[in-house]
Amino acid sequence: MMHHLGIDIREQDQLTKAAIDQGIDKFREMRDNGQIRAFFGDTSSMIEALGNEEIDVALGWNEIAWNEAKIIIAGDNFGCGSSREHAPWALLDFGIKCVISTSFADIFYNNCFKNGILPIKVTEDQRQALLADAKDAENPILEIDLPNQVIQRPNGVSIKFELDPFRKECLLEGLDDISLTLDKKDKIQGYESDRDINRPWL
Repeated sequence: MMHHLGIDIREQDQLTKAAIDQGIDKFREMRDNGQIRAFFGDTSSMIEALGNEEIDVALGWNEIAWNEAKIIIAGDNFGCGSSREHAPWALLDFGIKCVISTSFADIFYNNCFKNGILPIKVTEDQRQALLADAKDAENPILEIDLPNQVIQRPNGVSIKFELDPFRKECLLEGLDDISLTLDKKDKIQGYESDRDINRPWL
């Protein structure tokens, strides 16, 4: 029986299944009845603001229509000020699954995909149109169709967005870095078996 890092292969299989089962939530087509308006670029400031009653009122975080919103329509360079995964973690804890902005800080943008959040880049005119939709209390329904890469506005107008095919697949299938690695478990174990036989001194 082979052992790797003190873990029996049978134990590895159990750990592998548990890790794959956990993964990240698969991104489904989203139909949201409210959009949160957020003009923070600095996510560190935004996270500190969560729960601050005065800021909540100013931004509409406490509005009933947006109480369970899963979408943020955000300011330019959203995600700046935070190079750690705490920013997307905090958004996930708040129920956010999609952020729409004209631009994102690179590290935050990459971390979103690793945690099941869809960041969408739009033009300034498109963002302003979406913000206007969010103010329409009677019909604020916004749909995110990831498979077809479309934002469906309440008035029926569609906004197409670009997305890297690999990242799109990971969101749809709920794959994070650990899941992607464990998906190659058989190849990894084959390599380790071959190494144990042919290079036992390693």
